Amino acid sequence: MDLSFIANWVNTVFADFDYAILSFMHILAQSVGVVLTPVMKIITLVGEKGIIILLLAVILICFSKTRKAGVCMIVAVLCSAVITSLILKEAIRRPRPFEVVYDFGVWWEYVGSPFESGFSFPSGHVTAAMAGAVALCLELGKKYILPSAAFVLAMGVSRNYLMAHYPSDVLAGMLAGTIAAVIAYLLVKLAYSYINKRTGKLSNFILDFDLRDYYAKLKKKDSTY
Repeated sequence: MDLSFIANWVNTVFADFDYAILSFMHILAQSVGVVLTPVMKIITLVGEKGIIILLLAVILICFSKTRKAGVCMIVAVLCSAVITSLILKEAIRRPRPFEVVYDFGVWWEYVGSPFESGFSFPSGHVTAAMAGAVALCLELGKKYILPSAAFVLAMGVSRNYLMAHYPSDVLAGMLAGTIAAVIAYLLVKLAYSYINKRTGKLSNFILDFDLRDYYAKLKKKDSTY
C-alpha cells in the first residue's frame, strides 16, 4: 500500500512506541479480554461521532449557569470534526493499523473489533472527546479536569485496545481536540460578548432561560387551578 510522505514519516518515527503500546493491549486482551473487550466496545460506541459529548452539551444548555459551557462543547466538537475529518485525515491518509501491519491485523481479529473505514490519523473519537472535555473545563473550571481526563484516557485506550488506531493517532487526537476547544472557547466568548451588548427578548432568552425556573413556573401555575 502506497503511503503519503507524512503517513510514512509518522509510521517510521512512532513505530516502536506504537508497537509497544498495541502489543501491551493485546496482552490485556489475552489476559482479561472476557471482561475488558465488551467494556472497550461500549466505550468506543458511546464516543462515536462525539454523540455522548453532544448529549451532555444539550443538557447543559438547558440551564443558564451552564449554557455557555454547553454551547462551547458543541462548537468544539464541530471544530474537531472539521480539523480531523475534513483536513488532517484527508491530508495525511494514514491507513488503520490492522490494514498494513500483520500483527495488528491478527490482534484486531482476536478482539473481534468491527471493520472501520476511513483513515487513521488522528483518532476522531479521541479528538471529539478531548475537544468536549477541554471546552467543559475552560468554561466550568478545574474541578472537571480529573473526570474529563479519565474520559479522554478511556476513549484513547479503547481505540488502541480494539486496534482501530495507533497510539500516535490518539496523541494527535488529543492535540487536535485541544486546539478545537480553544478555537471554540474564543468563538463563543466573542459571540457572548456580542449578545451581552444587545437588548431584546431574544438576547434575554439566550442568556436567562433556565429549565428549572420554567418548570417551577409551570408547577406554580398548575397549583393555582
